[in-house]
Amino acid sequence: MKKVLFSAKPLLSPSISSIQGVIHGFFKRHSGVSEGVYSSLNVSFSAGDDDKKVIENRSYIASWFSLPVNKLITAQQVHSATVAILDADYDKKMPIEADGLVTDKMNVIIGVMTADCVPVLFVDPNKRIIGASHAGWRGVLSGILENTVEKIVSLGAIQEQIIACLGPSITSAYYEVGPEFVKQFLAYDISYQDFFCPSLKESYFMFDLPSLVLRKLSTLGVQATSLERCTYKEHSNFFSYRRSLHAGETDYGRQLSAILLT
Repeated sequence: MKKVLFSAKPLLSPSISSIQGVIHGFFKRHSGVSEGVYSSLNVSFSAGDDDKKVIENRSYIASWFSLPVNKLITAQQVHSATVAILDADYDKKMPIEADGLVTDKMNVIIGVMTADCVPVLFVDPNKRIIGASHAGWRGVLSGILENTVEKIVSLGAIQEQIIACLGPSITSAYYEVGPEFVKQFLAYDISYQDFFCPSLKESYFMFDLPSLVLRKLSTLGVQATSLERCTYKEHSNFFSYRRSLHAGETDYGRQLSAILLT
């Protein structure tokens, strides 16, 4: 297996970075050992990458947090609104099927894997509770953000004290959708029309998923910001499902966004 010096410099949220006792990072695709379409810091076992390389990549990231790889927890993401709480009863041997993770435990790295969907990291700095959610369009429609905030509050957080940051995701300039897609959103809430603008292609629209996530978090009273980085545009920095699809590639990697209480 190719050995590398792990020199990754993840993106950081200024608002979360200012909180003592919390470490976080929105990792790019650099500084791993995976090759081809997974080059190089792919963290997903569900892609077709070599599991040994994925484990090594995840080990590198865990070491960045100064912890062993068994302290890095991700779920089997299924574009749901399910959020799991990692508490004292959590069984590390049992896979978690969820798209959000929440904990108040120290020395547990919780993360989400993305390749166009919006990764969101949460923290209540006073109650010392953290969360991470994988906010794709299906999850956003079905309540992943609301459920993540609800679970954080259930552990004792004050909703208005929660700080969140959106990591790299696909932006509206590259997210073209058809009329049936738009109808699903407008049937749910007519105000969602604010997040669609006409495409150059007749009857198609450009969808602004990050702005929808920001509005939902604002409605919940969460203090949310965004890194405003585009996975599709920045080929050298991020994996992108849609870009890989347009390029005719057979698969794609996923990058990690993660947070830890110390």
